[in-house]
Amino acid sequence: MRLDKYLSEAGIGSRSEVKKIISKGHVTINDLLVKDSKINILESDVIKVLGNIVTYEKFVYYMLNKPKGVVSASKDEVNQTTRQLITDYKKDDLFNVGRLDKDTEGILLLTNDGLLSHQLLSPKYHIEKTYHVEFRGDFLKTYCSSFETGIILNDGTVCKPAKISLINDHQALLTISEGKYHQVKRMFGSLNMGVTGLKRVSFGPLKLDSSLASGEYRKLTPSEIQKLRMLF
Repeated sequence: MRLDKYLSEAGIGSRSEVKKIISKGHVTINDLLVKDSKINILESDVIKVLGNIVTYEKFVYYMLNKPKGVVSASKDEVNQTTRQLITDYKKDDLFNVGRLDKDTEGILLLTNDGLLSHQLLSPKYHIEKTYHVEFRGDFLKTYCSSFETGIILNDGTVCKPAKISLINDHQALLTISEGKYHQVKRMFGSLNMGVTGLKRVSFGPLKLDSSLASGEYRKLTPSEIQKLRMLF
């Protein structure tokens, strides 16, 4: 593979940006300075940019603690997007695995692995997502069985059975295995309760990393990636 293509594929920048970086003498191969962007590299070569080793990954996987006020999109003319929060990946092939509402926070996965993303979102596999819900209104004892048998939304839509665990009179953990539009809010609304705060705390086998502050992200570990792949 050519050096400029390798660096571009590794997310350092576009091909034109990478060529400028190389021409300025910021790149070494096996600790030897190179300025020729067309040079072919070997799999065993050690490539560095500004002294930092660059590794190429065909697929990348990120966990983001999505903040409120940010939209789950790659581009938006008005609002900040989740894609803009991932600042150390320069290529434009990164996308959200599903979405969270603008006012919902918590775990969101981003990747360029189209197959895995499709599988995680497919209704065929019923991937569970757990939300921490804050709500107003009275939660009656009978509501637990309503969630567990399948909430009927106000428009007549029947939801799949869900799991709910009350934390206190106005907080609960809710686990669902589908992703209807504004589903959690509509589920509570159908029982005359209003959602005042919503945070997704797990996606399938992955739990939101407690060390990630709102808006922070990290790459998934090999173990976490394997857990996702073992779902299928």
